[in-house]
Amino acid sequence: MSRIFITGSSQGIGAECARQLLDLGHEVILHARDDDRASAALAANPGATAVLTGDLASIEQTTALAAAANEQGPYDAIIHNAGLGGDAPERVTTADGIERIYQVNVVAPYLLTALMPVAKRMIYLTSGLEANGHWHPYDLQGSTREWNGMQAYSDSKLQLSMLAIEIAALNPDSAVNVVDPGWIRTRMGGAEAWDPVELGAETQVWLADSDEPDATTTGRYLKRREQLEPNPTVRDAEARDALVYELIKVTGVVLP
Repeated sequence: MSRIFITGSSQGIGAECARQLLDLGHEVILHARDDDRASAALAANPGATAVLTGDLASIEQTTALAAAANEQGPYDAIIHNAGLGGDAPERVTTADGIERIYQVNVVAPYLLTALMPVAKRMIYLTSGLEANGHWHPYDLQGSTREWNGMQAYSDSKLQLSMLAIEIAALNPDSAVNVVDPGWIRTRMGGAEAWDPVELGAETQVWLADSDEPDATTTGRYLKRREQLEPNPTVRDAEARDALVYELIKVTGVVLP
């Protein structure tokens, strides 16, 4: 039995990951943005050990979430599932002065990773749209370009993939991987998506649960358990260093 923390697990793929892992006999700690979503998370997965709250669009709340999660740990696996879609019609900044998609999809998982012990298994949820992501090292938040929500989303998922592979390089004793779940029928994916939520969760559950050699290998970009090649920028060590440097500047927190 393992103890597993899943961000963004009140609905969709995160909730389905929790359901499957609970069915396998693991202890699962859920995360929700607020109290209402926390109630929904526990209603969906009443066997969870706990549900923690924190808005990932807030550095203060994300920092508090990391502290609360550490109190429930340590963890055998952490699934960074939470994310924000690209349907915003205009660029929005948070109270921290950070573009919202970038903060939720990149800054928050960075901050949680930096403030929590790295688990033996770390899983970061990306999107196939990371292939369309652009690397703008001097404008990661899209402040100087014409706004396009889906491009901002694609860019953020490229950066999250870069972060995951950098964490893998820095922590060779852990299995750190990034997963494209596919186009899944959830609130974010929409009713026209090809695949059911069960399939969208399956690879993450396998990585968190299985002792097969393929499940415990590190530094990969996976879809349906198969290794794929990500956007070439993901493999660029200098670009990854630059991303981490910018995240340190934004958060004031250095990776251990």
